[in-house]
Amino acid sequence: MTLTAHAAARTHVGHVRRRNEDAAYAGSHLFAVADGLGGHPAGDIAAQTVINALRPHDRPAAPGDLPRLLGSAIHTASRSLREAITADPGLIGMGTTLVALLWSDTTAVIANVGDSRAYLLPAHASADTPLRRLTEDHTYRNLIADADAVPNLPARISRFLDGRPEGRSPDLTVHTIHPGDRFLLCSDGLTEAVPGKLLNEALRSPVDPPQVTDHLITLALDHGGPDNVTVIVIDMKPTT
Repeated sequence: MTLTAHAAARTHVGHVRRRNEDAAYAGSHLFAVADGLGGHPAGDIAAQTVINALRPHDRPAAPGDLPRLLGSAIHTASRSLREAITADPGLIGMGTTLVALLWSDTTAVIANVGDSRAYLLPAHASADTPLRRLTEDHTYRNLIADADAVPNLPARISRFLDGRPEGRSPDLTVHTIHPGDRFLLCSDGLTEAVPGKLLNEALRSPVDPPQVTDHLITLALDHGGPDNVTVIVIDMKPTT
């Protein structure tokens, strides 16, 4: 069975930040969210630089090649950051998170660096089927086995793209796609604001991705909108 990705992307500056340092891309085979680091110079430039570098890789490929292709694309994006910093030293210190999905046939590869996330609502999920989180946040808290026993452990991210090669490689995971699967890619402006129960309910809505993305943004804003928020919802449907 041939599948087609039906997707929608939406971003909002939120109620607190002065500028939106998130960037997103929703193509036909590639989807990505980048969240420029707040408190660092030019987070918006870092996020958009990475997204622009990934765009040319939005094309079908042999399923077995997807991990290599997405890993290589992210390496190229990191090099683009390094080149931008070399050209303008005022950009030193900029960086961004990234979560990306590249798919072909019935295979999807998820890549993440930082705390932007990917979720999956499996096809024909029952009311008690949990929403599956497909990524693990790269934070200092997650590096410590017994994090709760360490006082004042910072929640800030431990890995991100900043143009330096060491320690910045993404996690890559491979997933089999089923008709009816729904994926969510998002920045932490969604997950830090919206309770998991409401997130779960929103993704289970039978409406199409544009309506779901609108609802998710509204939820984040209704819960204070403390950060930029960016979401991509992807429905995998049989090609008609």
